[in-house]
Parts: sequence; C-alpha cells; structure tokens
Amino acid sequence: MANTKDNFKKFAPIILRYGIGLVYLWFGISQLLSPENFVGYLPDFIFNSSYATTFVIINGIFEIIASILLLSGIFTRIVAILLALHLLAITIDVGYGEIGVRDFGLTIATITIFLWGEDEWCMEKKWKKTNN
Repeated sequence: MANTKDNFKKFAPIILRYGIGLVYLWFGISQLLSPENFVGYLPDFIFNSSYATTFVIINGIFEIIASILLLSGIFTRIVAILLALHLLAITIDVGYGEIGVRDFGLTIATITIFLWGEDEWCMEKKWKKTNN
C-alpha cells in the first residue's frame, strides 16, 4: 500500500502548478474583460489617477502571459517568483481579512512552485532532455 501512496507524490508539483496557473489565468482574463471590477483593489495612488483602468489591463496582460508560461512549464522558477512577489504586494496592500488571507495562501503556494522548480512535466525539462 505504501508504494501506491508514493506513486501519487509525483503528481503533486504539476497539480499545484496547474492549479495556481489556472487561478492567475482566471484573474488575468477577468481583468481584461471587466477592469472596472478590479479598480477598487488598487492602491490609492493608482486608484485616484486617470490610469487606473489602464493599470488593471496591463496587470491582466501580465498575469495571462505569466500564467501561460507557468502552465507550460517555461521559465518556471522565474515566473513563479515574479507572480509570488506580485501577489505578496497585493496581499500587503489588501491587508488582513478574507481576501488578504486567501491571497497569502496563494502567495505561499506560488513560492512553493518557485522552490520546487521545474517538475517532470515542464516544457523546459523536456527541452533539456532533448538537448542532452
């Protein structure tokens, strides 16, 4: 029975990477489709500017590109740390509460992807095998 449980462990990194990648993708697409729903989450110095909607759209584009790279397993560590730092800044700005705690958990999960690095299903790992 122990062998069966151990066989499942190899799926943990990809499930985490896909799950987190899909969350960022959903938020990125949502920001492009309805930026007005996200303007209220911006820090005051951006919220009160004339560029608030533009900032949300740019952020949405960043999250879409980064999530596609994360889902594909391309530049996994670099993308994961960029997303983690990005979400950490959001978490700090949002503060303590249900959204802040949720974002803190997602930040920790994204840091875990950074620490793990590429898993066996990452494109970059497959490219390294092909080139060796």
